[in-house]
Amino acid sequence: MTSPLLWFLNRGTGVVLLVVFTLTTVLGVLATGRATSAWWPRFVTQGLHRTLSALSVLLLLAHAVVAVVDEFVDIRWWQVVVPFGGTYRPLWLGLGALSLDLSALLVATSLTRRWVSHRAWVLVHRSAYLAWLLGVVHGIGIGTDTSRSWLAVTDLACLALVGLVAAARGVAVSRGLRARRRHVGGGSAPAGDPWRAAAGELT
Repeated sequence: MTSPLLWFLNRGTGVVLLVVFTLTTVLGVLATGRATSAWWPRFVTQGLHRTLSALSVLLLLAHAVVAVVDEFVDIRWWQVVVPFGGTYRPLWLGLGALSLDLSALLVATSLTRRWVSHRAWVLVHRSAYLAWLLGVVHGIGIGTDTSRSWLAVTDLACLALVGLVAAARGVAVSRGLRARRRHVGGGSAPAGDPWRAAAGELT
């Protein structure tokens, strides 16, 4: 089965997913920084992050289902979850499958979080950055609109936005670790758990 509607749905869900997944990733980085203000409490960042995460999962499922249903290109159902053996642009399709697999792992560990150790959950949750990056590269490689200027600008904006907040977060963590070493060297320890605070963990 194929139709222009399915083709547009495939492209549309892919582009919207790119934007929503990027915003989810940015909010995830900001949430680990535990930054708050009077007009933007931390729970707002966390709430938006979780809401957009759920929306990203729905868009990802819709994008994968439409890609399989639309027979304009040969993508079998198993090729959206197995990252090798694809017949249509196998490298880029495989990267998309890896992104979907990592996203599924994130959802599974989040839904069963009460039975998963905190350390394991944090470790798995950090793979969201890799899932996002794989998704972006998948879209650039397999997308039929990649050469269009509006999508090139969107791709670059998404990459720049995540890169900027990740770099800012890296600087903050580095400063926290240096402060920890100064406290340890001075013989006094700061209140709380600065190592954990410096690393940042989304709760």
